[in-house]
Amino acid sequence: MNILAIECTHAALSAAVQKDDVITELKSADWRKAAEALVPLVEEVMAKSGLQKRELDYIAISSGPGSFTSLRIGMSAAKGIAYGLGIPLIPIPTMPAMAASFVTGKGKVMAVIQARKGEYYFAVYSSEELSSGVWHDEVLRGSASDVTAAAQGVSVVGRQLDELHSSLAACGSVYAEADFFSASSLFPAAARLFKAADVAGLNNVVPDYRQMFIPHI
Repeated sequence: MNILAIECTHAALSAAVQKDDVITELKSADWRKAAEALVPLVEEVMAKSGLQKRELDYIAISSGPGSFTSLRIGMSAAKGIAYGLGIPLIPIPTMPAMAASFVTGKGKVMAVIQARKGEYYFAVYSSEELSSGVWHDEVLRGSASDVTAAAQGVSVVGRQLDELHSSLAACGSVYAEADFFSASSLFPAAARLFKAADVAGLNNVVPDYRQMFIPHI
């Protein structure tokens, strides 16, 4: 299978191509400029992979939660490519995919993504769930104290959560900066969902915002 994957939900931007068993991936530091950077990044990773877009079988997109703007940009770009090629677009929930990319062996892993200032999305997954790829859909939202209370003795993965480090350490939790989570992390889940024929029509694929957008006035 030839797959294009895109991950730009929060604090990072990456695109990867799996050509049979060979993975080519590029990352960009221009996450906050995703509108300008994403399409050139996709074009570059496709060129480096030696794959033509018409050879793609499907596209995988990290669907959130995350930044409202980046989710829209990533989903729009992925949909545009999928529409143009007439191929499926498979949304991959960001939180379990990020947790699954953190290899711990046993125990539970909690994924944390910053929501609004002082608020976080968080969800805890068992090692059995993560290894099987069959994930629950319960994502909680709360304050730093809510995250700490749920993180007792659990491994935590996230990006740029400096404000939580001390409280997580105090409750016995091990924190890992999720630099390892990128577009290529979506391939295992994408393959499972594609083989299971759990592929929604393009019109039904939407970002998982988990909150209403409130413009600043």
